[in-house]
Amino acid sequence: MRDSQKKPSVDSKQTKPRRFIFLLLDKFTMLSFAGAIEPLRIANRVAGRTLYTWKLAGENAAEAVCSNGAAFRLDMGLDEIERDDTVLVCGGVEVQAASTKPVLNWLRREARRGVTIGGLCTASYTVAKAGLLDGKRATIHWENQDSFLEEFEDVRLTKSVFVVDGNRLSTAGGTASIDLMLKLIAQDHGEDLANTVADQLIYSSIRTDQDTQRLSIPTRIGVRHPKLSQVIQMMEQNIEDPISPASLATDVGMSTRQLERLFRRYLNRSPKRYYMELRLQKARNLLMQTDMSVINVALACGFASPSHFSKCYRAHYATTPYRERGSQGSGSVRLSI
Repeated sequence: MRDSQKKPSVDSKQTKPRRFIFLLLDKFTMLSFAGAIEPLRIANRVAGRTLYTWKLAGENAAEAVCSNGAAFRLDMGLDEIERDDTVLVCGGVEVQAASTKPVLNWLRREARRGVTIGGLCTASYTVAKAGLLDGKRATIHWENQDSFLEEFEDVRLTKSVFVVDGNRLSTAGGTASIDLMLKLIAQDHGEDLANTVADQLIYSSIRTDQDTQRLSIPTRIGVRHPKLSQVIQMMEQNIEDPISPASLATDVGMSTRQLERLFRRYLNRSPKRYYMELRLQKARNLLMQTDMSVINVALACGFASPSHFSKCYRAHYATTPYRERGSQGSGSVRLSI
């Protein structure tokens, strides 16, 4: 920002800077972490005073390595913090392995003291594993939603880019951290400052907690056809109990033959084939991200028997569900970004 530019008005009731503790899990995602810490730095700069401070924490108190191999020097270990601090847990790949007992116990201890705690990217898993999201609304990266739903039934999972529910925060990963931090800055010091920070970031479209993290179905499939989008939405919402093509066609006011022609024209596959691919994609996520047995994965994806599931899986992925599970290692959570 040029010196000649007018500083934004800062509406602040805070008597001291708000401090964030970034708990960096092993193999955390740099993008989500940077998207959270940079708005704080910029807020201080454009306000011309220290509104926010932060420390980097980790289990070993020395160094944390993110998923791209970059290492960060830590300021502290799992030490006791102040009650008015905000903890943001930064997750990434293999978050289950990174959610160790010391980390979970530290989060539970600080939560009992009333500390605000959030999970960035896959770290919503860590916060939920500590039991801190039970009965709360939360979000997590879309790729990890299926496995999260299977493990944490008491969490009200949404598809929002971020969620603030009381003193629990969560983001979907990627640039969603920026949206969350802009909201917190606006709450702390006013919309004027938050908008100025967004401008500094060249962030022209600020999302709210009402925005969903995935592209709309027409954008995702590259086709704008209302009835096709409606059918695909019904398919995605009914994986465990698949709906027959005839019923899908009836629900959108078409004949089964018309539905077949629609899928062939725009997606070059039958409705049955497309539905099967959706179910197998969910099955693969569950195999790679959870400890669910193969038979339970099969049932969760609408397959009546493990043998039929295995046959379909092998035809699509050229490997069996059992080999897929073995190649990934039980319980590891991957992330695409």
